[in-house]
Amino acid sequence: MKRKALIILASGIAISLPATAAAPPFDTPAPVAFLKDLSSGAILYAKDADRRIPPASMAKMMTTHLAFHLVKQGQIKLNQMCQVRPETWQQWHGPQAGSTMFLSPGENVSVENLLHGIVTLSGNDASVVLAECIAGTEPAFVAQMNQEAKRLGMTNSNFGNSNGWPDEGRTFTTARDLARLAEATILETPDLYKAFYQKESFTWGKTLGSGQPITQGNRNPLLGKVPGADGLKTGHTAEAGYGFTGSAEQNGRRLVMVVAGLGSFNQRIEESVKFMNWGFLSWKSQQLFNQGEKVADAQVQLGSDDKVGLLAPRNMAVTLPAGLMTGNMRVKVVYDGPLKAPIKKGQQVAQLVIETGDTQPQIMPLVAADDVGEAGFFGRMMAGLRSLFA
Repeated sequence: MKRKALIILASGIAISLPATAAAPPFDTPAPVAFLKDLSSGAILYAKDADRRIPPASMAKMMTTHLAFHLVKQGQIKLNQMCQVRPETWQQWHGPQAGSTMFLSPGENVSVENLLHGIVTLSGNDASVVLAECIAGTEPAFVAQMNQEAKRLGMTNSNFGNSNGWPDEGRTFTTARDLARLAEATILETPDLYKAFYQKESFTWGKTLGSGQPITQGNRNPLLGKVPGADGLKTGHTAEAGYGFTGSAEQNGRRLVMVVAGLGSFNQRIEESVKFMNWGFLSWKSQQLFNQGEKVADAQVQLGSDDKVGLLAPRNMAVTLPAGLMTGNMRVKVVYDGPLKAPIKKGQQVAQLVIETGDTQPQIMPLVAADDVGEAGFFGRMMAGLRSLFA
């Protein structure tokens, strides 16, 4: 099988770009930073994005993501009740336990409220209670977290607990993997993402003595500061510094960002807002294909048809530096070809690759337009003869 590349010349997508187009300049004191445009797949910024780092509470993104998937699959329900084990409460209450939802021993709490306690309040107690409720024990739930990380292609990540508490280095990840996790949550469980990730505060528990309800605010530094911001999760320990994985959507264009290793709470706010604003203001999106639109054909080997159409599985755009004049852009379809039958309709079989000057290539999936079965006996015989005389 050879890697095939088809250059797309259709005037409908031949937009222009100077051959020397460069990424707009940006700098951040964050030791680790990453920014991706989900509308095009473009990596807009990467600084030590594959360095292994402790995620701190950003690990709770995986706890939440896994719970969302189990809800989507019907394996757990949002109104399912979970009991706070006295042993769990004993370990995860008080100042020594970090962020807490202020759960009480023996209390029954719904999965829905525990998720609010994790997402909005960053409750270490809520994370462990939910893990035990879903899998019986936290280690059993953590095993599921690592299975899910493997499915998502988070090749530089490992989870040792459900809440990101320091564990002598067993829990680690990278900025690129955190962005991949955020993207999966947003795209695979969009309704749950919207329902949980943009609350500005949540009330749970009561103060000692007066018994007043306890309301805590969301630490997301983008909420109320960047239009369209709706996620995701902050993290902080002495070892990790201050980190944040965030997302915002403006005019149908969604960005995901990660910063890690910052020196203070206020610096995390300042740098996160600056980073996300740069992504929206210094870059623009150019529409290429609508969802379901045919992009090209690919050759098929030993199939009931000798070619299959390649479709855009979603609206596709290219991300370009803002304010550019016209020039040339290289757009190509790449696949291992000829493709081998059988092929299922909707199966990803190729990639659309866009090269724009010296910016990083933007790569998007293409799917088969139709089912293609295996060729019958005479079809295989004719293919063999064609190959013999080719």
